[in-house]
Amino acid sequence: MKGRILVEQLLEEIKKENGHLPSDLHVTRMCGALVAISNGEVIHVTDTEMRYCPLSSSLYDGMGPFDEHPELFKPEVSKTVGSKISRFGHFTSGRELCRMDVAIPFGASEMIMYALDKKGADAAVTVCDGAGTVVTGEPSLVQGIGARMNGLFYTSPIKQVIETIQESNGYVVNARTAEINQILGVNKAAELGHRRIVATINGFAGEDLAKVRCVEKETESYVTILAVCTTGVEKERAEEILKYADLVWSCASLHVRDILGKEARLQIGVKIPVFVLTRKGIDFVSHYSTKGFEDYIKEGKRYVIVGHPKLTSKIHDWKKIRMGNFKTYLAEIDELPLRVEDEPRPLL
Repeated sequence: MKGRILVEQLLEEIKKENGHLPSDLHVTRMCGALVAISNGEVIHVTDTEMRYCPLSSSLYDGMGPFDEHPELFKPEVSKTVGSKISRFGHFTSGRELCRMDVAIPFGASEMIMYALDKKGADAAVTVCDGAGTVVTGEPSLVQGIGARMNGLFYTSPIKQVIETIQESNGYVVNARTAEINQILGVNKAAELGHRRIVATINGFAGEDLAKVRCVEKETESYVTILAVCTTGVEKERAEEILKYADLVWSCASLHVRDILGKEARLQIGVKIPVFVLTRKGIDFVSHYSTKGFEDYIKEGKRYVIVGHPKLTSKIHDWKKIRMGNFKTYLAEIDELPLRVEDEPRPLL
């Protein structure tokens, strides 16, 4: 998988520069670029073709667009990741780990938080810097871990982070190494007695989704798979996600829009759409939305949820619903995906 190769190449480069891998090392991603952090400082930002992300641009000052000044990209990414370190303690012992507010309207951690809070799921398998794979049924811990967190590709253990997670009703799958392994996480969640499990899987460099389904079958559990961080996924990986996942975040992926978007039952948002692929996915989303939402979604039909109905003149019969704590609009649509000009560019 291309994503894993790129991560391995970055780790080798850091190892050559330092003579060894730092004992404190974390790799995340922003706008398609891998970002390495050690001892609370950004030490490396890789190249990327991306020049604009509407979400990053709206959340962080200085984050593009970079069409006319691509040389500013790396310094601004480094500055933005640095602001996450200083504001939220990401990648450090001061990591913020519990919160209940909605940071991103259609974010994965927000949806999981609501599902756990409404007893629509027993446990979530997520990933935290400084801890790796984490199993928890605590809504505030899921949101604390996931809010403002981009994809995580590598991490090393941070004692204080692991202890806080454990004190907050979380189980760290490998506290010694902070291993990221969502397959082990799903298996551990089932061992702990959880049956309705939500698991986030890194689309770009994550686990084999078929193996997650095997664990689901072997443990007789009910696993909802959320494919996240999909920028740059290859065509084969997009097809794998289509076959096994329940929801997918499109990020800046062309293949996700072209392959999964056309097969989705529901699209949530338009700039960076979330595609709901299965009935299991619709049931999961129902916990984040207006009571009775699932009754609106009919078999064989396709739907879109937007923040404002004026985004398209093709649809007139909008139903006003809530997603999280936001007012949104739902309508049946003839064809997905619904695209807008203000989306990431270029799509990778």
